[in-house]
Amino acid sequence: QVQLVESGGASVQAGGSLRLSCVASGDTAGDVLMGWFRQVPGKEREGVAAIRTRSDSPYYGDSAKGRFTISQDNRKNTVYLQMNRLKSEDTGMYYCAAGGKGYYSILSPDEYRYWGQGTQVTVSS
Repeated sequence: QVQLVESGGASVQAGGSLRLSCVASGDTAGDVLMGWFRQVPGKEREGVAAIRTRSDSPYYGDSAKGRFTISQDNRKNTVYLQMNRLKSEDTGMYYCAAGGKGYYSILSPDEYRYWGQGTQVTVSS
């Protein structure tokens, strides 16, 4: 079991930046797949970025490429999502996820076993 707690969501103006944090606890040993997802009402969760805790290889969804950076601090069991040049379409609830099943795409929500409660990001234009 893995427990995830997100923080860092806020209301910002377009063009601004935010850094989201996700602290993981529980069974975090090994090369764990960690991801960030965005969801808006009425739509499916969209994969934003993902990273493997040991190999440190990042993966980005199309909307995140060039603007967002996923990183980690293994000493703190924390994964970050640095979001720059924010746009109104980045608005949504951001969820941290962990534990790849190995069956689906890395940016598919179906791939993940564990989820946090989410942190809200609102970008006003």
